Amino acid sequence: MTTATRRLVFLLGLAGFMVMADNWVVSPILPAISKSVGVTAEAAGLLIAAYMLPFGVFQLVYGPLADRFGKTRVILVTFTGFALTTALCALGNTLTGVAAFRALTGLFAAATMPISLALIADAVPMENRQQAVGSFMGIAFLGQALSMGIGGAIAYYLDWRGVFIVYAVASAVIAVALWRGLRGLEPETARPERDGSAFKPYLSLLGHGPSLRTYSVILIEGMLLLGSFGYLGAVLAQRFSLSLLAIGGVMTGFGIGAVIAGRTSAKVAARLGRTGAITLGLLVAALADGLIFFSGNALVLTSLGVLLLGLGFMTAHSTLITVATQFAAKAQGTAMSLVTFAFMVGGAVGTQLGGRIAIATSLTSLYAIYGSGLLVLAVVAFFAVNVARSASPEPMEPVIHVAG
Repeated sequence: MTTATRRLVFLLGLAGFMVMADNWVVSPILPAISKSVGVTAEAAGLLIAAYMLPFGVFQLVYGPLADRFGKTRVILVTFTGFALTTALCALGNTLTGVAAFRALTGLFAAATMPISLALIADAVPMENRQQAVGSFMGIAFLGQALSMGIGGAIAYYLDWRGVFIVYAVASAVIAVALWRGLRGLEPETARPERDGSAFKPYLSLLGHGPSLRTYSVILIEGMLLLGSFGYLGAVLAQRFSLSLLAIGGVMTGFGIGAVIAGRTSAKVAARLGRTGAITLGLLVAALADGLIFFSGNALVLTSLGVLLLGLGFMTAHSTLITVATQFAAKAQGTAMSLVTFAFMVGGAVGTQLGGRIAIATSLTSLYAIYGSGLLVLAVVAFFAVNVARSASPEPMEPVIHVAG
C-alpha cells in the first residue's frame, strides 16, 4: 500500500476504534449507571437495546445515502455527530434521558464501519484491498477488545459520566483529523437514484446467488463469533474471579489477534486463495472456542483461546469483506452496509441465543456448541463462497483516488 493509502486506513481505523469501543463500553459500567439513575441493572439494560436498534437499522440507510451524496461527506458529518452525542450521554440524569442520548449515538455511529469500508474499497485496487481492509478492521476491533478495560478503568478513577466525556474528547480529536485528512480524497460524483427506490440495490444483491451465499455466511459468522466474544468476560469472571481491569487485559488478546490477522490475512489469501483463507479463519475460531471449552481453570490456555478467536475472526471476516466488495463496484456503500448489517444482526441473535444456552446449560457449554457451529460453517463456507464465480460482471475500477 502507498503512504497515502496507509494514512487513509489509519484515520478511518481510528474512527472505527472509537465506534467499536463505544459499542461495548456500557456493559462494564451498567451497574454504576443503574445506581446513579435509580433503577435496577436489569432495567438499565434498556441502554444497550436503545443503542443497538438504531445502530442496526441505520446500517441500511447510510449505504444508499453515501452512494448518492458522497461517502466522505456522510462519514464526516456522522462521526462529528457521534462525538457530540457521546458527550451528551454524560448529561443524562434519568434512564430515559441516557437512553435517548444513547439512541442518537447509535444512529450516528452506524455509518462509520460500512462507509469506511466502502471508501477503502473505492480507493484501493483489488490486489491491495484485503491488506487495507484487514488493517482497518484490526484497528477497529482492537477498540472493541479494549473497551471493557478502558471503560472500567475510567469509571474506577472517575465515574461512569467520565467514560463518555473521555470518549467524546477522543472522538472530537479524531473528527478534526478526519476533516483535515479526508481532504486528500478527490471529490466524489454524486449518483442520485432516478429509477426506483434507494433500497433497490439491496434487493439486487440478495437476488444474486453468490452474494446471497456470502452474506448468509457473514450473518452466521457474526452470530457465532460475536456470540462467543460477548461472554468471554463472564467466563473469565466465573472461572478465575478476575477484576474488571484484569478481564479487560485478557480480552485485549482478542484485539491483538485481530490486528495480527489484519496484517497477515492478505498473505494467507494469496497463498490459499480467498475461499481457503475464509475456511482457515473459521477453523481457527472453532479451535479457539474448543480451547476455551476444554481449558478449565488454566488461565494461560483460556487466554490463548481468546487470542486465537481474534486471529480466526479477522482472517475470515476481512476476506469475506474483500469478496463482498466485488458485488457492487458502483455502490460500495450499499454493499458494505449490508455486510455490517448482516454481521451485527447475526451478533445480536448470537448473543441473545448464547445467553439462553448459558442459562439452560452453562457458559462452558456455550463454547462447545458455538465451536461446533464454527466448524460446520467452515465446511459450508468452503463450498458456498465460490470466489471464482462470485464477482460482479461490472469492471472493478476504483471511483475515488487517494492523493499521493
